[in-house]
Amino acid sequence: MDIRDFMDLEKLQLLQDKFSDATGLAAIACDDKGEYITKGSNFTDFCMKYTRGCAEGNRRCVKCDTDGNGTYFCHAGLMDFNVPIIVDGKKLGNVIGGQILPKEPDEEQFRATAEELGIDPDGYINALKKVPVSDEKKIRASAELFGLMVNLLVNTEYSHTHNHGKLDALSNEINHATEVIETINNNTHSLKSIANKQKMLSLNASIEAARSGEAGVGFAVVAKSMGELSSQSATIYGDIEKSVIEVTSSIEKLADLFKEAE
Repeated sequence: MDIRDFMDLEKLQLLQDKFSDATGLAAIACDDKGEYITKGSNFTDFCMKYTRGCAEGNRRCVKCDTDGNGTYFCHAGLMDFNVPIIVDGKKLGNVIGGQILPKEPDEEQFRATAEELGIDPDGYINALKKVPVSDEKKIRASAELFGLMVNLLVNTEYSHTHNHGKLDALSNEINHATEVIETINNNTHSLKSIANKQKMLSLNASIEAARSGEAGVGFAVVAKSMGELSSQSATIYGDIEKSVIEVTSSIEKLADLFKEAE
């Protein structure tokens, strides 16, 4: 299952952008193979150029899994998060981001780090000053809330797409059942008409048998049996018609419910 098969990525992008604007945290989403499915929101030059974009910076990133949610700190003290996207018990991707300082930076320490990495200290510090600063507790709470919102959105989109397909299939079956019932109804009317003709033939045969006297006794017995069968058939056809009317009414109500659901 690929998240792209059912997810409106524009909605996910909008949620991600609004989250980043409201919290100052950078964010981006990827699929289960690590390929990005949204554009990055609120990533600064310091994040991309001097930490994530720096091979030495990546090497020095220290992961912190003590809280079990994938949060970690890189060498520059930036706080990141990684929250899985789960649908129907399966991991379909992650929302990752953060790139925010949990406390005011020590410029002298960062300048020393820049020199150690062979990076222009002034450019490093200027980029650092553009990185948002927030309380660690707020960062964790924001990351958790973002994860919940993304998972709610993704699961809602999945449910809508998955159930909509089921509704279409059920709607098609209801239409088919309606057509079958209509055919049964037409055939029942035809059989009822035949039963009425049989009854008339039986009555005429009885009259002719009476006129024939003793010679028509055997024919009269046959005519009587035909009449009884015709009456029984008419009763059965009447019961079938009533059942068809009840089933038709139920299917029409179901069809109306599906139309409202759509």
